[in-house]
Amino acid sequence: MEVGYLHLYRNGELTRRVDVLYKILENCTLCPRECRRNRLKGERGWCRMGKELIVSAIHPHFGEEPELVGNKMVGLLTGKGGSGTIFLAGCNLLCVFCQNWEISHLCQGKKMSPEELAEGMIYLQEKGCYNINFVTPTHFVPQIVKAVEEAARKGLNLPLVYNCGGYEKVETLKLLEGIFDIYMPDIKYSNSDVAGKYSGAPDYFEVAKKALKEMHRQVGDLKIDKNGIAYRGVLVRHLVLPNDLSGSKDILKFIAEQISKETYVNIMDQYHPEYKALEFEELNRRITLSEYEKVMNIARKFGLHRGFD
Repeated sequence: MEVGYLHLYRNGELTRRVDVLYKILENCTLCPRECRRNRLKGERGWCRMGKELIVSAIHPHFGEEPELVGNKMVGLLTGKGGSGTIFLAGCNLLCVFCQNWEISHLCQGKKMSPEELAEGMIYLQEKGCYNINFVTPTHFVPQIVKAVEEAARKGLNLPLVYNCGGYEKVETLKLLEGIFDIYMPDIKYSNSDVAGKYSGAPDYFEVAKKALKEMHRQVGDLKIDKNGIAYRGVLVRHLVLPNDLSGSKDILKFIAEQISKETYVNIMDQYHPEYKALEFEELNRRITLSEYEKVMNIARKFGLHRGFD
C-alpha cells in the first residue's frame, strides 16, 4: 500500500499545503494556543520556537510500541528495524512533569533546514526503520511537511507517525490529511483544573477530544500488516499519573463510546517525577501497581482491549 504523501507529492498538492502552512507562521495559529506571533521574523510564542527548525536527535528507536518497532531483540542484533524517530525541540504544552524536559523546555538540539531533515529521513529509511516518527511535531508542521516534500523527491516511502501531546488544532490537522499515516496522541487529562495547573491548558480535554475525532476520521483504527507492523491508523497513549490526576475514567469512556472500542490504547505506567514535578507533592512519586491496575480494569470495563491485553 503506497503512503498517501507520495500521491500528494506527484499531483502538486503537497507543495500547496507547504505554502498554506508557512503562511500561518506569519501570524501563528498552528496550535490551540493561537499565540499569533510572526515566527517567520523570529517572534516566539508558547512553544519558544521561531522559523528555525531545531532537532534534538534522529535515530532508530526500539523503545516504542511493538507495532512500530518490530522485534526489538532482532533489531538490536541486526541494526535493522525500529521506529525512525526524530525528536524535535520545544513543545506547545510544556507540562511541569515532562519526561523529556531537556528537549521540550530547554530546547536542546541543533538548527536544521528542511532539506537536512529530509536527508535524515532517508538515512532512517536506509537503516531499515519501519516508519518515520516525529516526536512533538505540532509547532514545526510547516517545516516538517516541506521536509517530507523533499524526502519524497529523494525516494522516501515509509509511513509517517505524528507523535504528539494531543493538544492539536483541528484546522491544522485537516491540512495534514493524506500526509501522516499514523497519529499517536497522548491523551493526558480529562480535568480542566488539572490541565491548567500542570500544562497551562484548561481547555485540554475539549481540544483533545475534537482532535482525536479528526485523527480517527482521517486514518481510522490502527491497521497492522502480516508482520505485525502498523502502517495506518490511530494509536493512543495514556500516561497514568499518581492520585488519578489524569482522570483516566473519563478519557477511556470517551475513547470507547465516541471513537471506537477497537482503538489501540497504550496505558503507560512509566511516570516518574521529572523537572518541576518535584515541586508538587501530589506529583512527587511514582504510581502504584494498584493505581495502574485500576486504570487497566476501567479500560476493559468499557470494552477497550487493544494495546494492553
